[in-house]
This record gives sequence, C-alpha cells and structure tokens, in this order.
Amino acid sequence: MDVPIERPTTSVMDDAMALADPGVSLERGVAALRAALRTMPTAPGVYHMRDRRGGPLYVGKAKSLRKRVATYANIRALPVRLQRMIAATTTVEATTTESEVEALLLESNMIKRLRPHYNILLRDDKSFPYILLRRDHAWPQIVKYRGAARAGRGDYFGPFASAGAVNLTLNALQRAFPLRSCSDSVLASRTRPCLQHQIKRCAAPCVGRIGKADYDALVEETRAFLSGKGQDVQDRLTARMTAASEALEFETAAAYRDRLKALAHIRMQQGINLPRLGDTDVVAVHEEAGQACVQVFFFRSGRNYGNRAFFPRHGKDETAAAILAAFLGQFYNGREAPPLVLVNRPLAEAALLAEALTVAAGRRVRVHHPLRGRKRKLVEDAARNAREALARRLGESATQRRLFESLSARFGLESTPRRIEVYDNSHISGTDAVGCLIVAGPEGFVRNAYRKFTIRSTPPRGDDYAMLREVLTRRFGRLLKEDPERAGEGWPDLVLIDGGAGQLGEGLRVFADLGIADLPVAAIAKGPDRNAGRERVFLPGRPPLSIGAREPLLYFLQRLRDEAHRFAIGTHRARRAKAAARSVLDAIPGVGLRRKKALLHRFGSARGVSQAGLADLETVDGISGAVARAIHDHFHADS
Repeated sequence: MDVPIERPTTSVMDDAMALADPGVSLERGVAALRAALRTMPTAPGVYHMRDRRGGPLYVGKAKSLRKRVATYANIRALPVRLQRMIAATTTVEATTTESEVEALLLESNMIKRLRPHYNILLRDDKSFPYILLRRDHAWPQIVKYRGAARAGRGDYFGPFASAGAVNLTLNALQRAFPLRSCSDSVLASRTRPCLQHQIKRCAAPCVGRIGKADYDALVEETRAFLSGKGQDVQDRLTARMTAASEALEFETAAAYRDRLKALAHIRMQQGINLPRLGDTDVVAVHEEAGQACVQVFFFRSGRNYGNRAFFPRHGKDETAAAILAAFLGQFYNGREAPPLVLVNRPLAEAALLAEALTVAAGRRVRVHHPLRGRKRKLVEDAARNAREALARRLGESATQRRLFESLSARFGLESTPRRIEVYDNSHISGTDAVGCLIVAGPEGFVRNAYRKFTIRSTPPRGDDYAMLREVLTRRFGRLLKEDPERAGEGWPDLVLIDGGAGQLGEGLRVFADLGIADLPVAAIAKGPDRNAGRERVFLPGRPPLSIGAREPLLYFLQRLRDEAHRFAIGTHRARRAKAAARSVLDAIPGVGLRRKKALLHRFGSARGVSQAGLADLETVDGISGAVARAIHDHFHADS
C-alpha cells in the first residue's frame, strides 16, 4: 500500500527556485520521493538523497526506512531549508542494515565520506597525535605518533589535543625516563653517545651505557606513569632518592631529584588531576547566532591532555542537542571512544549512540549528561570554553564580512564575494615550477580547498605568464567540465592573481579562450622597488587602484597575497627537496634501495660510485657480477 503523499501546489518559493535553477522543483522532488517509496523497505537502514548531478544532498538513518522517508512528503510541515533539499532531490537510495545501531554507524561513515550539503558536518577532522611507546624492538623507543594504531607495535597514550601538548610532555618525559627517541637505523649506527645523552635525555643504550634490565625497568616506569600510576612511580623514585642520599651517593640522589622535578612538571602542565575520572572525553556545545562551537577535552588516566574547538557546519534551524549528537557520531567514526563521554546537553538517542560507540570500540562506552558533582563542573567548564571560542569566531567573522564588503565596493563587484581564489607560482629559473591556488571565504582561509599544480609544459626560463596560463587553463577547464552550468560551490566569485597588468591580461585571455566572460578578475602587485605597503590593484578597464597604507582592506589583500606566496614557496621547496633526494643511481636497472645504500656506504657518494672500477664494484655486499657490470656500463657507456 502506498504511503499517502501531500501533493504540493506551485508556490512563490517554488517559482523562485525554478528561476534560479530549472532543474530544481518541489514537484519533481516529491515525485522522486514517491518513486523511491514504492520499493522502500520497512527495515532499519540509511537513506541517501542525491541531486540531478548525482551529488550528495543528505544522508540519514532510520529505524524504518519507509516511515522515515515518508515524513519528507508533508512539505508544508518542513522548514524552508528542507523544502529546498526536497526540491533539489532527484533520487533517493536506501541501504538496509541488521539494526538501528548498524544504521547509525553507517550513517556516520557515509556523512564523513560524502559530506552531504544538508547534513551537520564536522569540518576540522584532523587526526590527533599520540605518544607511542614502541615495544617491537629490543630497546623500546618513545616517540610522537599520528595515524591508526597497529596491533603489537607498542602502547599508545592519548589522544592529545595538539602536537605542542605532545612535544611538551615528551620533553619532560625524556628528562624523567631517559628512553631513546632515535630511529632504529640511527641506533644501530651510533659509535658514541649523541647530544641527547649529554643533556641527560637518553640513557644511551646504543653504546652500552645502560644494561638491558635497567633499560626495561625505565620502560615499565614510563608505561606505569602514562597509564595513570604516576603517584606510585613518584613514591618509588622518592624512596630511591632518600636511600641514595643516606648512602652519601649524592650524584645518584641528584639524578632521582631531577627525574622527580620532571614528573612534577608534567602533572603541573596537565592541570586537573582526577584519578577516579579515568579515560574520559568531555564534549560541550554552544550555539549562538546560527553558528555552533563544540569543545572536546581529553582526560586520560585522570590527566588533562588538552582540548580542541570545532565549528560544525549546520543549518540555522538545528538545535544544539542535534548538532552535538551529529558531531559525536562523526567524531568517533574511525576513532575509538573512551569508556566515558560526558556531554553538556541531554541527547534524545543517547542510549543508541552509546550502543553504537560500544560496538565500534569493542567494549562498553557510556554517554552521560551529568547533573551534579565534579563531572557537572567539567562539562560546565567545557561549555564556557565553547561559548568563549564561538564569541571570538563571531567577532572575527564580523570583521571578515566587513572586509569582504569593503573589497566588493572598491573593486566595483555586483555582490559581496563568498569565495576568493588567489593564484601564485614559484620556481628557480624555471626549474621545479609549481602553481598554487588558495581559497578565502567569509570565515577565513579554506585550507582544504587549496590546490597545487605541477607545471607540465616547458616554458622559457622564468616565463611566469606561460605558467599562469597553464594553471588557469587546467583549473577552469576542469571546472567547466565538472560543472558547466556553474551551479556548484566550487566556482570562485573573484580571482585574484599575484602580479601586475601583464598577469591580469594573461588571465583575461585564458578566460576569453574558455568562454568565461563574467568572472571578476584582479591582480595585486607590490609598489615601486617591490615595496610592501604601496601595492596597486589592477582591474579590467580601469586605472590601477591604490589603497591607503593604513586601510584595513590593504592589510587584508596583503594577507591573501602572502598566504598564496607562502603556500607556493612551501610547495616549491618540498618539490626541490624531493628532487634532491633522488640519486643518479636510481636510473640504473637492478639497483634498488638496499643496493644503493650499500654502494653509497662503500664509496661515499654517487660520484664515488661512478669512478669505481668493475672489480671494486663486485666487492660490495649484494652486488653480483652482472649488476656490477650494469653499474659500470651506466657510467662508462661512451668510453
């Protein structure tokens, strides 16, 4: 039996959408819903709405797919934002699951992967650093680590909120527990202690300055301290210091004293120490003026490992509780949740979310909204941090919006831009040439939209125009291919080129060749003698525009240009470093990494290899007579 669907009447909103995009219509969207519901199962699962280009619009989970999708048919009951979503929908796909818990896990995975336009999205989803105590070597190593945990490699402690927090903790740990931080290859090649041993941050196992049993004891003490047994470790070190002092072994006592100072420093840095709290994440949301901030505090073994602020993308009609629930699902997708997650808002599906996190982690996970006691104080502190971070962001956004409006007025644009693309290139006399673009919006730099272009052509040495032509042609040629109607969000509202009138003219010629006639373009050049502060802006059909040295707009344009320059220079240096790391030995058939290392170890450099005789080459470990002949012939082909 078909689910009854309210048939929409053509409204002013529908007409406006149709004028904006002929492929968008409430009538067509509801027709797509009706077609999907004919075969929609009643089982739990995930539904996925797509637009006419196949782009993801929305992903949702349901206990009953058929009942949930049918709710979108009551058009008048939906907010305007969801009406727009239905109007843009052309297909609805469904994936069934065994349970609602599996549906929630799949939903989080799909949202993270597809990033649908109408979902609440976690935008800053970078990995968090850990401390890794490697135990897959005879002499365990302590290092900073990012990435997925590998079974059997060692013990992972974290996550920490930032790399800086890990570095501070590692520095203090190495003073308290002088374990090696060097790589296995460096350890194997040392013949005398390194600087780390001289400043008392490594026990120098590489040269036998510490026995295996004593080193293993240091490893166990490190593991115990990071696992929350810091007080026990400190008590043992205090007892040893006292015993050494009573035995008049003052140098040994001083060493224990220094280690205790380092441990105290770590505990002071990490602030709150709540042993009974164990491993807990404290997550709080604050919503204001249509934006939200989520603060996450990491507590491990009762110690504070820092916090990080997130600003999810969401519709203005979303509640704080809905934002928090969506955030938790995406945040812990691919990341193991601790046994306890404290939140500052009651969640409608807290039990379902906890069950999903339990399944993903392989052990029990609780999602709890505390109402009293120390835990309540923790979520209140996190909420206060969220409120303050959002206030700072709103203030910055307001300033940024004013700058965009000022730019629009001075450049004579028809509307305030929401996406500015800035182009620059970098090379040394034409070698290792790269082009780059950065993107800026009302909320700041959009770093996940930055792009690098390796210059494929071979322009004359230092021909910046040819490089710019190639970058713009590739960038906008692809945009035209992927989105010929320019309906997506990838198109810029303003193209800003680092350069002067020549670069502007080159950019205009590229756009004319591509048939792009209505895209605002400008170029910004430094003043005479490349004097920053006297920049001029070149616009089509207008004399150069000079902006006052103290105007905020000038500082804004300088920031855009300098960020593009920084990104281009960094990309170019990385490319040069990669090229420098290549060796002429790489071009010889049969010479891989191991043989190359053996050759360089024997002869000192590639030049030494090229000058070696055939008999000398045959004496190198791993180099057979045939390979030696191939190496010799490679360097003496003309002799």
